[in-house]
Amino acid sequence: MKLFQKILIANRGEIAVRIINSARKLGIKTVAVYSEVDKEGLHIKKADEAYCIGEQELSETYLNIEKIIEVALRSGADAIHPGYGFLAENHLFVAACDKNDITFIGPNTKAIRLMGNKIEARKFIKEIGIPMTEGITGNPESLLANASKIPFPILVKAAAGGGGKGMRIVRKTEELEAVIETTSREAKNYFGDESIYIEKYVEEPRHIEVQVIGDSFGNVVHLFERECTIQRRYQKIIEESPSPTLTPELREEMGKAAVHISEKVGYNSAGTVEFLVDKDLNFYFLEMNTRIQVEHPVTEMVTGVDLVEEQILVAAGNKLRLHQKEIHQKGHAIECRIYAEDPANGFLPSPGDMTLFSMPKGHNIRLDTSVETATTIHSFFDPMISKMIIWAPDREKARQDSMNALRAFNIHGIKTNISYLLGMLKHRAFESNTISTKFCDEHSDEILASIEAEAALLSKTDCVLAYTLYDMFSTKQKQHSSVWESIGYWRSIKKLSFTMDNDPFEVLIEEENSDSLSGTVNGQSFHCKVLKIGNQQIVFTNGDQQYEAHLSLDRKKNCWLSILGNTYQLQRTDILNMEEEVASGSASEDGNNLFAPMPGKVIKVNVKAGDQVKRGSILLVVEAMKMENNIIATTNAVVSKLTVSEGEMVDTDKQLVFLEPTEPK
Repeated sequence: MKLFQKILIANRGEIAVRIINSARKLGIKTVAVYSEVDKEGLHIKKADEAYCIGEQELSETYLNIEKIIEVALRSGADAIHPGYGFLAENHLFVAACDKNDITFIGPNTKAIRLMGNKIEARKFIKEIGIPMTEGITGNPESLLANASKIPFPILVKAAAGGGGKGMRIVRKTEELEAVIETTSREAKNYFGDESIYIEKYVEEPRHIEVQVIGDSFGNVVHLFERECTIQRRYQKIIEESPSPTLTPELREEMGKAAVHISEKVGYNSAGTVEFLVDKDLNFYFLEMNTRIQVEHPVTEMVTGVDLVEEQILVAAGNKLRLHQKEIHQKGHAIECRIYAEDPANGFLPSPGDMTLFSMPKGHNIRLDTSVETATTIHSFFDPMISKMIIWAPDREKARQDSMNALRAFNIHGIKTNISYLLGMLKHRAFESNTISTKFCDEHSDEILASIEAEAALLSKTDCVLAYTLYDMFSTKQKQHSSVWESIGYWRSIKKLSFTMDNDPFEVLIEEENSDSLSGTVNGQSFHCKVLKIGNQQIVFTNGDQQYEAHLSLDRKKNCWLSILGNTYQLQRTDILNMEEEVASGSASEDGNNLFAPMPGKVIKVNVKAGDQVKRGSILLVVEAMKMENNIIATTNAVVSKLTVSEGEMVDTDKQLVFLEPTEPK
């Protein structure tokens, strides 16, 4: 068996860790590259060698072909694995590897060029007779002129796009010009190619993808399908295998179609052929991703195949070890992507400092992550934190186990989608598999309302008591002052004061024993007993009810607290030297003084001081976590002051635009 001596991973985060693990299993040494903001990353610690390649800009680091090749040569790496995203589907990167006698662990240049460009891929697919949706290509002017040939709704897509980036749905003619301009700019920023195209949007589709892998000897197999229908902003957040939608006959037909496409293109690595399936179970080619995908662990869990290992072996020049008749699906797997984002605020990314990171543990739980402990989530990268994959004998057991694992997944300090994922898995539509790619659009309000209702079932008094008990008994256990006690003075007066959702609470301690506490909260009696206490965790009873709570403090001394899968925030009001809250957000109270919704980079400025603007005008565009955020005028106004310029990094506490209204309030 042929093997590489050393592999450089041209990526970061959990996929870099994932590749290192498979390489280590094969006895291959690994080299990590990293930006300065990633210097504490887990992939750096796990790799045999690590090299810093710049500060933070993607163009200077993970997208810098010259730097990555230079590190590969300096370290003696004989192969490069690109992971997904970044340079994974960049034929110029493959050419640079070839020029320097470094093996690219991925498909050949022909496959990347052909299938990586959605326009060329559509021509190819049409020639070989695979069903696909109607579409048109051209420059922005011709697309605008010919868009009426395809009935609305339509999709505007980046030709070199992937991962849901550079894709927007348009339902009205008047929206089209602005969408084409934005999508073209996004495509250039993310993929280095501003080409776009338009295709018919399939209403209420299922998103099904087939995993394939081929070698350089003409052998190709598929490893069945994943259903990725649950998406937000065209990006997948829950994936499962097998698809509960497909019939055995359709599964076989789509598998054969994926293999046929791969054979015709001469595909020689791990990749994925994606299809849309309509309500009548007709399928249409969508695209081919010529790389390992984010959701590949779902396939690994049901087939038992290490896809990255097979990908490495094929790249090293070995024949494919897999044979189609020997590959089977066993059981059911569900993957949930854990994101730093706020579902209640349009899934806006939520970078910042974690105060707690605690993952679930148990049988048949797989966690792909680059995070071990509470850390900073930066705005420069995609907001995905971890992937949680659950295997079970059947779908319902996998669903139940996934919900239990999400309840035990605790992240504090930043907003996450954990509660939202839990709400989705509970939803009757997911349970009965009556879903489409519009699931989030149709059901988010309902899911968010159910999250609030469930959180409200827990008494605020129990949250206050969890904080009180942890403070007191963690100190007893350690036999010295804890950080909790150091910020208060209640031990001398036996009284604590709190606010939670602007409601005040006063705790009076009347009796304390080695494992129990009695007193009143706002005049109501309580008696609590501590059953277990650990690092940022406490199990206790209040009357007949038992609770397990996870707690942490942020830099403003707010307490984050998780109980029964719900996260709450409360604050001590009897603490000296409290830090003042910093007001931030999209706008001040009058809506005329605008801030960035999150830390990011100003990529477009549409106005200057003195300009008159109308309500709804896009004043600035701030990019953060691979997402463009429009700063919009909330009223007709005059720009009195502009404090930023294109290319500038901004935080949420910096006022970007000052407006003077030109109409009465």
